Amino acid sequence: MVDVLIAGGGPTGMMLAGELALAGVEAVIVERRPTPDLVGSRAGGFHARTIEILDQRGIAGRFLTEGKPVQAAFFGTTMLDMSDFPTRHPYTLGLWQNRIERILAGWIEELGVTVRRGQDVAGLTQDDGGVDVQLAGGGSMRALYVVGADGGRSAVRKAAGIGFPGWDATRSSLIAEVQVTAETPAGMRIDEVGVHGLHLMEDGRTTRVVVTEKDLRPATEPGLADLSKALTDIYGTDFGVHSPTWISRFTDATRQAAAYRSGRVLLAGDAAHIHSPSGGQGIGLGIQDAVNLGWKLAEVVNGTAPDSLLDTYHAERHPAGARALKHTMAQAIMQKADPRVGALAETVADLLTIDEARKRVAGLISGLDVRYDFGEGHPLLGRRMPDLDVVTANGPVRLFTLLHRARAVLLNLGAPGSIDAGGWADRVQQVDATYDGGWELPVIGPVSAPAAVLIRPDGHVAWTGDGTRQGLTDALVKWFGPARH
Repeated sequence: MVDVLIAGGGPTGMMLAGELALAGVEAVIVERRPTPDLVGSRAGGFHARTIEILDQRGIAGRFLTEGKPVQAAFFGTTMLDMSDFPTRHPYTLGLWQNRIERILAGWIEELGVTVRRGQDVAGLTQDDGGVDVQLAGGGSMRALYVVGADGGRSAVRKAAGIGFPGWDATRSSLIAEVQVTAETPAGMRIDEVGVHGLHLMEDGRTTRVVVTEKDLRPATEPGLADLSKALTDIYGTDFGVHSPTWISRFTDATRQAAAYRSGRVLLAGDAAHIHSPSGGQGIGLGIQDAVNLGWKLAEVVNGTAPDSLLDTYHAERHPAGARALKHTMAQAIMQKADPRVGALAETVADLLTIDEARKRVAGLISGLDVRYDFGEGHPLLGRRMPDLDVVTANGPVRLFTLLHRARAVLLNLGAPGSIDAGGWADRVQQVDATYDGGWELPVIGPVSAPAAVLIRPDGHVAWTGDGTRQGLTDALVKWFGPARH
């Protein structure tokens, strides 16, 4: 019996495992790939909120060292300048997925997470006490909870009987790393079929290819002949492509799990939602799922909070995912040079020159505007906490450093000792501090300064105080279970 079995060792699964390990919960990853090395660069990049999340855990620097900060938040083909956003990371980090996974693998290894490679979930059955998981190739495991982070074709989702409604693909694209014998054109090309581009990679030999296929093809594994045909259809030549490192097909199919939870089975990342890669939100959405779920699952496993806390995972992340999926569909439509689509794209681009419109759309793409619905109250309520430079009795500190161990924080900005965590002090850090700067939220702008803030382990504000304890006990009970006396 293990506490949590995570199916899938991609970015979502590894981030979740790290979150659970920080909370003292035993998480075991089962991953189909026999080695940690991801063949090919795959997808890449983090938007601002994802970088903040990594910063909250003290590991952002590992990614920033290897990646390249760029202004690369796009809606359709329109770039959105984020340099004026109130965050330490007002940019996109360019970093391929194989490097992202290598860094995360190093982190969870430090935390002692067990990864069982060359294994896959074939089926599962759950009862009141746990989940029995059948592994492909034989063998089984039992866990208190199972999380499917095993991609768009998730075996966990299917075995749990969770529906995956949405919209079928309208076009397919190939992405590959190959070698070529002919000179290739520079830059991206957009035509009536879609988006295409070839560029030389860092090794000086390999060319990364993205090409939209003239006709929609099934989501099967493509070969070199498929790539050659797609390039010839668009460019009139295949540039002599040969020696592929990897070739993959993706589509604009958009689907979302009907439920992110079914009893003791939960879904995160691509197992919960698939969409067009337009906007580059895929990895970030999965990491946000993992960080929302991790501390909640840990509290339930550790017995400090009731099982019903897990229902808030669906309540918060399903609407956030649905909103992101809606906008990826809108973006994908505009990534064509069809005259009618072009007219729409130009109209949208013109609207995005309006500051408020630019900030609203950039806030959504970056993930900085996510607000979970905790009811009426201060504008901070439900939103991510800014990384303030506060001063404590021990000196100045960045707020995100207080979240490195994935523990909640009760930040008191009033008279020292005027607010305390009481019977929750074992789960909630109490920090008396001062802050004399302004409070500004992405998209929203300046807001009034609260006297105290309760910050969940995922960095979202669960309660704000006006100098009294009004509502604090209710918030503590809701998120962190009964008090300890």
